[in-house]
Amino acid sequence: MGETRKLAGRYRLLNPLGASVRLAFDESEHRDVAVRELRVPIELRDVALDEARRAAELRHPFAVRVLDVVVEDRMPWLIMEFVSGASLEQTVRSRRTLPVAQAARVGVCVLSALTAAHAAGIVHGRVDPGKVLLTPTGRAVLTGFGHPSLSMLPSADVWSLAATLHFAIEGRPPGQVPAEGPDPLRSLVRAMLHPAGPPHTEVVRETLERLAVDRPLDVVLEASGPLPPAHVAAIGLAVIDRLRAGGAFHGGVHPGNIMIDLAGGARLLPLLGAGTLPAYTAPEGAQTLAADLWSLGATLFAAVEGAPPAPGASLTRAGPLAPVLFRLLSGNPLERPTLDELRRELGSIAHND
Repeated sequence: MGETRKLAGRYRLLNPLGASVRLAFDESEHRDVAVRELRVPIELRDVALDEARRAAELRHPFAVRVLDVVVEDRMPWLIMEFVSGASLEQTVRSRRTLPVAQAARVGVCVLSALTAAHAAGIVHGRVDPGKVLLTPTGRAVLTGFGHPSLSMLPSADVWSLAATLHFAIEGRPPGQVPAEGPDPLRSLVRAMLHPAGPPHTEVVRETLERLAVDRPLDVVLEASGPLPPAHVAAIGLAVIDRLRAGGAFHGGVHPGNIMIDLAGGARLLPLLGAGTLPAYTAPEGAQTLAADLWSLGATLFAAVEGAPPAPGASLTRAGPLAPVLFRLLSGNPLERPTLDELRRELGSIAHND
């Protein structure tokens, strides 16, 4: 006969859901819940109870709620919202790694939950693929709140999120050389795992949100081929606006770092890696706006011709863009246009579609 033990006279324990979590039925509210015993040393029980009760105050759509905290036989138990779904760990191990867009959506959800928790003074302290649940509706929710975090800092949660995303796209935890590859998500993961600390949270959030719904320009070109000159000019205008807003050398202008949304709009992501790719690096190797403009010229060349510029390469599809590209790709930085000149020339092309 199965165990019929009840906690606090209302939570009837049922079958295991994982290594330390059990399904239970809340006889007062007539709903399924998940329960976890907080197995901590006696001297930490008061701390565990305090942190569990603080976690019970957290309300966020991407965080599994702690509904109640009870003490049975002097041991604290967490009563948690029951969420149907498989963990990220189970999904990757039993099927395959996640596509970039899906992994980015997971990151958006988990980062949002962590940001809310940190604002409330709560550090999760145990973020890993087993605590990220993928629901049938496409949400990713973070469970595991309420455990003693032992004075860990919020930055530890961000590092753990990066390691979790690494697992999502690589199928393994990060090693000495994490997440190899030039694409923006792997660049972001590397930056978040860097010993010097992660990028600002807003940079991480913006990059994940873009990757969740948009596609890098190089992926668009691979799927659809070269783009019309007017569309390429519009992409150039968007990049110029970002360079102007940044006000300093960017160093990462290349097709893999420019996101294209469903309407065809473009946005240059912040630099997250060590720099741009060789085919898109200005010949002078300087860290100047003129070097960024050369990289933009190489990017627009690739967008309209289907491949980056190379010695002897000709412009066969560029049409009205050709004179602009010749100036941008000049070996003499002084011969390249200013941002204002470039904006006028690209604007004329983009608006004459």
